[in-house]
Amino acid sequence: MNIFTETFAWLADPSHWSGPGGIPVRLLEHLQYSGLVLLIAAAIAVPVGLYIGHTGRGRVVAVAVAGALRALPTLGLLVLFALVAGSGLMPPVWALVILTVPPLLAGTYAGISSVDASVVDAARAMGMKELQVLFGVEVPNGLLVMFGGIRTAVLQVIATVSVVAYLPLGGLGRYLFDGLVLQDFPRMLAGSLLIAALAIVVDLVLAAVQRLVVSPGLSARSKGGRKAATDLSAAAPAAAAVQGGTA
Repeated sequence: MNIFTETFAWLADPSHWSGPGGIPVRLLEHLQYSGLVLLIAAAIAVPVGLYIGHTGRGRVVAVAVAGALRALPTLGLLVLFALVAGSGLMPPVWALVILTVPPLLAGTYAGISSVDASVVDAARAMGMKELQVLFGVEVPNGLLVMFGGIRTAVLQVIATVSVVAYLPLGGLGRYLFDGLVLQDFPRMLAGSLLIAALAIVVDLVLAAVQRLVVSPGLSARSKGGRKAATDLSAAAPAAAAVQGGTA
């Protein structure tokens, strides 16, 4: 049998779908690690991105820091945190948080910055406060771009969280490192396929959520270019609604 046949035979083996080391358990561990990393990274990156995008302050520093963090090697950072902070779940989680912040920060900042300045000026001219402008005009209009950053960050986390198995911890990366040690290449390929399948499924779910959350008008505008961004007819009623609801 070739490696592909052996891989599908490994995946079809019922013994690999049960027990503490079974695929469902490893999948749940992988999702838990990914969710924890994304939650912490979002708590850091999203407020900073909103502030920078809304005020325009700190853009140079944010771009420089984000670029520097992107250049850090994942496995090297993971080992460094493990050596400094010891074993356990949080050292690798914090290492992955550092690598997840840049796409979330860039996506949030880019989303807010992409909102046409005339729309923002119109909202301020109607008497809206700065927080009302941010959450009532800029966030809804920049949500499409922001979702791009979110989806990029989620896919990156799902792929890179596999390295926590090196410490060792659980997750689907366990099949990669165990397979490497045991020279069990079908197990390694099966683990890679499972991680890829998980990333595809999660991205499809996020795409469905994006279609539900993002206004259809924004999607149409993105397809038609930036010309429609100067049309205030859609932004003005929304701004008025926010202003009236907070009066």
